Amino acid sequence: MSKTPSLKSQQFRVTGMDCGSCASTIEVALQRLNGVIKASVSFATQKVKITYNPAEIGEQAIHDRIKALGYTLLATCEVDNVHTHSCCDHNHDLHEHKHSQSNVALGAKTIDAKIIGMDCANCAKTVEAGLRQLIGVSKVSVSFTTERLQLSYDPQLLQQDTICDRIKHLGYTVEVNETNSHHHDCLSEKPKLTQSQTTTNWKFWIHNRRGQSVILAGVGLLFGLIVQNLPLPIWIARAFYSVGIVVAGYPVARAGLFELRLRRADMNLLMSISVIGAIILGDWFEAALVVFLFSLGSTLQLFSIGRTRNAIQALMDLTPTTATVKRNGKEETVSIESVQVGEIITIRPGQRVALDGLVVSGTSAVDQSPITGESIPEDKDIGDIVYAGTINQTGFLEIKVTHIASDTTVAKIIHLVEEAQESRAPSQLWVDKFAAIYTPIVILIAFAIALIPPLAFAQRFDIWVYRALVMLVIACPCSLVISTPVSIISAIGAATRQGVLFKGGHALETAGRLNTLAFDKTGTITRGLPLVQGIYNTDKISAETLLLIAASLEVQSEHPLAKAIVTEAKNREMDLATPDNFKSLTGQGIWANLGEKIYLVGNRRLFKEVGIPLSTQDQSILNKIETLGQTPVLVGNDKEFLGAIGASDGLRLEATEALRQLQRVGLKRLVMLTGDRNAVAKQIAQSVGINEYRAELLPQDKLNQIQQLRRTGIVGMVGDGINDAPALAAADISFALGTIDIALETADVVLVGNDLRKLAYAINLSRRTVTVIQQNVVFSLLTKALFLLLGTFGIVGLAVAVLADTGSSLLVTANGMRLFKQTPK
Repeated sequence: MSKTPSLKSQQFRVTGMDCGSCASTIEVALQRLNGVIKASVSFATQKVKITYNPAEIGEQAIHDRIKALGYTLLATCEVDNVHTHSCCDHNHDLHEHKHSQSNVALGAKTIDAKIIGMDCANCAKTVEAGLRQLIGVSKVSVSFTTERLQLSYDPQLLQQDTICDRIKHLGYTVEVNETNSHHHDCLSEKPKLTQSQTTTNWKFWIHNRRGQSVILAGVGLLFGLIVQNLPLPIWIARAFYSVGIVVAGYPVARAGLFELRLRRADMNLLMSISVIGAIILGDWFEAALVVFLFSLGSTLQLFSIGRTRNAIQALMDLTPTTATVKRNGKEETVSIESVQVGEIITIRPGQRVALDGLVVSGTSAVDQSPITGESIPEDKDIGDIVYAGTINQTGFLEIKVTHIASDTTVAKIIHLVEEAQESRAPSQLWVDKFAAIYTPIVILIAFAIALIPPLAFAQRFDIWVYRALVMLVIACPCSLVISTPVSIISAIGAATRQGVLFKGGHALETAGRLNTLAFDKTGTITRGLPLVQGIYNTDKISAETLLLIAASLEVQSEHPLAKAIVTEAKNREMDLATPDNFKSLTGQGIWANLGEKIYLVGNRRLFKEVGIPLSTQDQSILNKIETLGQTPVLVGNDKEFLGAIGASDGLRLEATEALRQLQRVGLKRLVMLTGDRNAVAKQIAQSVGINEYRAELLPQDKLNQIQQLRRTGIVGMVGDGINDAPALAAADISFALGTIDIALETADVVLVGNDLRKLAYAINLSRRTVTVIQQNVVFSLLTKALFLLLGTFGIVGLAVAVLADTGSSLLVTANGMRLFKQTPK
């Protein structure tokens, strides 16, 4: 539909949406504004597209409506503007933190913090909403998965003490690294034990606030129960119960009250109502038991999920905080943030590489397993790329920095994994939609149970109110909601440790549903560099002498075929001769003197130009080489043809085994797409065991082939991201290997180790993840259905309902965490 010239279209990037219903809420709210012509909200891309009449409504009013709904507006851009802003860029997320700095007012300060104590995604949203209400906060984002807070604020309107007090008031502990700000004690206080330690260190239960609250709640519950069964005043028992209720229940009640202010009902609010209701009914023991069980379950669940965060934490710990830089002829130890592109850093044996760069001096073996998952160290020489976080093992290296600290490969990987673990898989979207319907319905049923029997049938209020409280506990969809994200987090964490990066839950689930996988040939199945495949000499000369002549003439050439021939000669430890009177004809070849004789190396055109005839037998040799899918390099002297060297793009060493593994995991249809000649494509396909291939394809032809394959099912595409980007984008899911920077930008799944055998692991992990998610969802639904039935008829009480809810959450968490141990077979 055409727009009038007075209308304006914009895109906003919004954070804070945790399900599809959030997107619908924003969309409806915007559509109700006077002057808004059209509004659409995508939960998947976090983008709002809006068309409005600026004469009736201003941009600020639209921003205010989004913020009033509790969401954060990150950036805006004109839809029809030729010069698009980074917020509209497909790859914006990869550099979100870096780009977001431009959205912060001049003089603003940024806090990048770790928040300890969040036990569910709602906790993260509570913190985010609480901080967003502070005047002066321009941007706030909290990730439950990575425990990360990113906050920008105006120091003229807001003090650090206020931020500190708000976070502490919400009941959480903070570790922080600040940008453009001074050290601040209240924000940099570190817990005595790290999250990973809590899973195994019993001292946590004594020294940590969460552990202390669970212990005190348990002690209060135990002493209250003992006193209640002794001939003592009942108030003494209730006093002990109160200790447990207040100590363990205060954080729950506070969070529930905050949710109530936000007009949302989460498990904290529902649990608080149930406890207060039990106290009003006089059942103090059950109230204390409910608080204790809920607190214990939440704490154990938090610890379990915390283990899956170690994958990111391990990546964060890879890069040193300082680097040794050569400045003014001297070595200085400085923070990695101060090192600029082009500077030279030194790495001694045993040290970790501080920043990405190129080796300019020295040779060494470098352990790249922290980045690629490859256990065998890789030899590095002048001109080779090294990555931050890898370990220099033997030699001294000088490295020219190519990326600043915030833009290194490991920094990009960390951001990618954070985004992936926070993304919503299709199954999770379904669960969120179901939970959004399920919880309100069960709450309405609880109110009906509390009111209808007493009012309509003169039943006792206390009995039916108690049953209603049980229903409120059952209304918490805890196990259902956590069933998918804990599985996704665990699987992504496991894959990261093996050098496989999924860009989100959608990619993780889609990989498991593949039935066709297409491969680009060059750089994917093959190495992308020619190798000598055979030496075809005539009876006038030996094969060794033929190779020696060709390599001696080609030693100074930069042509890929020349390099292949020289490499083959060096591998055979040949002593190459030095040619004289070297001459070159572009596109044909070279000739030179070796001693008294003139030799030629090139193609058919060179021999025709010089006037050297090719006999029928010579032509037969060349035709044989081409039939094998190889390129012939002709060798002769000034009188006759001596033979040819056949070279072709060499197969990856692991290619055949990788394709066999894919077939073993049940992926039967494998297709190779290439722009190479049909003879070459046939030879490569047969060598690795691929039955289908398409040859002589242009990039657009590859795109068309992918579209045709998609008509028969879910299609994946494997490439290096260089000349196959259109086909990668057209596939249902794309896999990339090769240069890490390019792969990170182009594909849904990145094989960091450049090893095709990881494809089978990725697909197998994906299928396993889908199975575990299905198990968790079915178990959660059956458990809820059973206890809804039992609760309605009064067969179970509050404590049993809480135990069932907490127990099912712990079980689905434990089941999902099994994926964290998945390794290649």
